[in-house]
Amino acid sequence: MPARHKRQGDDFDRAPAGPDARRAREIVGASAPMREMFDTVARVARTRSTVLIQGETGTGKELIARAIHAASPRADRAFVPFDCSALAEGVLESELFGHVRGAFTGAVIDKRGLFEAADGGTCFLDEVGEISACVQAKLLRVLQEHEVKRVGGTGSFGVDVRVIAATNRDLAALVASGKFREDLFYRLSVVTLHVPPLRERREDVALLAAHFLRRYAAENAKAVSDIAPETMARLVAYDWPGNVRELEHAIERAIAMTTTSVLLPGDLPPKCVEAAGPSGGATAGASLSLRGVVTRHVYRVLREARWNKKLAAQLLGIHRRTLYRLTKRYGISLSERQRERDGRE
Repeated sequence: MPARHKRQGDDFDRAPAGPDARRAREIVGASAPMREMFDTVARVARTRSTVLIQGETGTGKELIARAIHAASPRADRAFVPFDCSALAEGVLESELFGHVRGAFTGAVIDKRGLFEAADGGTCFLDEVGEISACVQAKLLRVLQEHEVKRVGGTGSFGVDVRVIAATNRDLAALVASGKFREDLFYRLSVVTLHVPPLRERREDVALLAAHFLRRYAAENAKAVSDIAPETMARLVAYDWPGNVRELEHAIERAIAMTTTSVLLPGDLPPKCVEAAGPSGGATAGASLSLRGVVTRHVYRVLREARWNKKLAAQLLGIHRRTLYRLTKRYGISLSERQRERDGRE
C-alpha cells in the first residue's frame, strides 16, 4: 500500500513488469506488521502453496494476492480474480468450473470456467467463506486432484492453477459451526496471511495519504501538493472502519473538494473531522500527534537502515527527497551528533 514498501533484493524487485506488478507496487506501508507481511509474501511467492489471506474489508487483500502472483514464476500468466459472494450457487459453479452445452437452460455453447482461464497462472477467490457446501466439494477436488469437471460434463481434465483465497470471515469458526468443510479449510490455509486493519498501523496513514494525494491530484489535473499538519493529524486519529479503501476515498473526495494547493481539515469527509474532535486529537484515549508519529517512525526506520538515507527512503516507500522534506518539516536532525544521541536511546 508514496510507492510500495521496497527493500533491496526482495522478490518484488525481481517481478516482471506488467499490470499485476504495477498493482503490487500500490501496497504502501512501512509499519512492523506490514514489513512482516512483505517478508512472508516474498517467501511464499515462489512456491505452489495455496494461500489464505484474512482481513477486514478494505484492507487490500487483492493487492496482496497480486503481489504474490507478480513475484512468482507464474507472473507472465493470467491472474484471475473472482468474488465468490457476488453470484447465486448455480451461476457460481458455471463461472468457476465452466459448463457444457445443454447443461441447463440457456447453456447453448460450451463455456470455459475461471480455473481453465487461469491455467498456468493464479486464481484469486475473494470472499471464499461465502460458497455453498456443493461448491466447496468441487473446489476441494480442484485443489486435491488438480482437475476440473465442467457443469453437465462427464469427464475431467487437468489444470495447473495456484489458488489464493481471501475472506473477511473467521473460517475456523465456520468450520466449528459446520458451515465450512474442515478438509477444504486446511487445503486453503497452507499459508495464512493476516492483513492488519489500518487502525492497528496508524504510522502508515501518512504514507498512504501522500500516495493517494499524488495519484488523485494527477488524475484530476489539480495542483494539490501537500496535506496540512492539522489535516494529517485528523487522518491519523480517525479509526478508519473501512480501512485503506475508506482512506483512499477520503483523499479522493478531498482532492475534488479543495480550492487550495494544500488539503485542509474542511476538505475531509465530516465524519473524519468529527471523530478526531476540534483539536484533531485521537479518540478512545489514544494520544497521537502528527509530529510524534512521524518523528518516532522516521527515527526507527533510519536506525534500522543504519542511517543510510537511500535505504531508509526505500523502507519508508518514499523518494529520498521526500525523506529530506519530512526531516525538515518535523525538525528531524540527520547530523552526526543526532545519530550518536539517537543511538543511545
